[in-house]
Amino acid sequence: MSQPALEEQFEPTAGDSVAAARARSSWELFRHRFRQDKAAMAGAVILAVLVVLALAAPLFARLVGHGPNELFPEEMLTPDIGLPKGPNAQFWFGGDSVGRDVFVRTLYGARTSLTVALVATGLAALLGVSLGMIAGYRGGKTDTLISRLIDIVLSMPVLLLAIGLASVCSISADGCLGGLLQPGLSLVIGIIALFTWPNMARLVRGQALTLREKEFVEAARSLGARPPRIMFKELLPNLLAPIVVYATLLIPANILFEAALSFLGVGVPQSTPSWGRMLSDAAAGQIFTVAWWMMLFPGLFLLATTLSFNLVGDGLRDALGPSQR
Repeated sequence: MSQPALEEQFEPTAGDSVAAARARSSWELFRHRFRQDKAAMAGAVILAVLVVLALAAPLFARLVGHGPNELFPEEMLTPDIGLPKGPNAQFWFGGDSVGRDVFVRTLYGARTSLTVALVATGLAALLGVSLGMIAGYRGGKTDTLISRLIDIVLSMPVLLLAIGLASVCSISADGCLGGLLQPGLSLVIGIIALFTWPNMARLVRGQALTLREKEFVEAARSLGARPPRIMFKELLPNLLAPIVVYATLLIPANILFEAALSFLGVGVPQSTPSWGRMLSDAAAGQIFTVAWWMMLFPGLFLLATTLSFNLVGDGLRDALGPSQR
């Protein structure tokens, strides 16, 4: 074979050169790493299914013809004994101790748990990120004051204080803090956010202490940028990865927090279906020993939700910071 023919055979085309020169963006690298994590992808699929079921809860209720608080004592309670009946064609997850549909209440409980967890985590992240950035960037007395506040909140017996605060605020029709915390779902969200922001603030503060000495921050200062602009335009974009990762790990903890409060009777009201409240009803009088479905189905949904969020959080951590695996 002649030399020109060899050169023509091995000469790369223009498309190959462009493809070889094209570098993957950070977003593409992140998606590739996350998709390679089978556990994280499984968690994401389970979460997507749970969200769809939660959003479609009213449709399922109309499909089976049972509301979340509708009573069916004749159909679902055994005569004379009063024990609930198990799963059947009309009541897919059986009934509870007063004749309500466990299937419909479980789906509505997903709406309650996800709403409480997402909103409470968002509020905790907003407060924690803001105070953490201020403490880390400002330093000095401001850092000392915010750090001591974080230490005080972290040293409190969270569950006992949450129970006491929920009980006190539920007694008064006006709620607490001048009506800011009203009895019901907003009270549970406020209590969870109130006690879960310090860890986020501590994480952001540590990262901000490191980033404030970087060259891009010095460049912004030299150009006359004011501290608020530096914190929210320069520091915050570089803090998104740890914030997102920690938030995904905080969500399942908040779901369990809400379930614990509802289980102890100081969470969401009785009229609002909640997995924690359903588990509490199943534990009352140890009725779950004969009506196993009352504890099994809400417990499985609670387990699947918390496990899925943890798997997704671990996957995000590995995808955003592969060197930490």
